[in-house]
Amino acid sequence: MSTTQTLTERQRRHLRALAHALKPVVRLGTAGLTDAVVRETERALADHELIKVKAAAADAEARDTLLAGLAERTGSALVQRIGHCAVLYRPRDDVPRIVIPGH
Repeated sequence: MSTTQTLTERQRRHLRALAHALKPVVRLGTAGLTDAVVRETERALADHELIKVKAAAADAEARDTLLAGLAERTGSALVQRIGHCAVLYRPRDDVPRIVIPGH
């Protein structure tokens, strides 16, 4: 598994703009960060590279922990978190579809 991605602020800004119109494709429910959620997130990242995730945890600190754990387990970058939604990015190993500045 790849290590967690690191992005510059310019790259984050670019990815946030691309993610603006996206709908959440993965939902973290009351069961939390399960292996099934990690597998589904892996699949979504392999298909799309840039995805939105929605977390149901009521506590902001719990959401932050869940989303950071998901990013770590999938080797993706946590681009942004606003409220219950987060944006994750992981470029494809073969030919990335999304070209970000400075990459």
